Amino acid sequence: MDNPSTETATLGGGCFWCLEAVYEELEGVRSVQSGYSGGARPNPTYEQVCSGATGHAEVVQIHFDPSATPYREILQVFFSIHDPTTLNRQGNDVGTQYRSVIYYHSAEQKETAEAVMKELDGSGALNAPIVTQLVPLENFYPAEDYHNEYYSQNPNQPYCRFVIDPKVAKFRTQYFDKLKKSSTGT
Repeated sequence: MDNPSTETATLGGGCFWCLEAVYEELEGVRSVQSGYSGGARPNPTYEQVCSGATGHAEVVQIHFDPSATPYREILQVFFSIHDPTTLNRQGNDVGTQYRSVIYYHSAEQKETAEAVMKELDGSGALNAPIVTQLVPLENFYPAEDYHNEYYSQNPNQPYCRFVIDPKVAKFRTQYFDKLKKSSTGT
């Protein structure tokens, strides 16, 4: 549950390992939990979600201090680290479980997400319209423990090297001034 200095964002943009790796380094982020949202089956397993049959998306739930990093910036990072113009796909990860989706927690989050998406669509920065779903959060099921801090625990795993490393490097370059001090080595 949020306290006055913490807000929660729930986002899906492909594999949750990629999102977790980036948000763990963002200033103001207190914790990131990989999990599943948007499906009908209670307490799904990774294997069930990966089958595409449960209706869930792989997501991260981000607990952050909005005075350090406002929700708008959480979303700006989100749109910069995945392709919001591809339906049910991020790179080689294909299926509804990899959809681009924002699960909003409040009317304010919905309004902010609508504004950010409208601005991005109107900016000409993307080659196609945004297909990111914007829906209210109805459920969140934490992923199995081995998914937590997957990138930092498995840096030499091929998926981490070839898929996550480039996203983290891009994020670090683009948002250098928003990195946690521990991420910059200072």
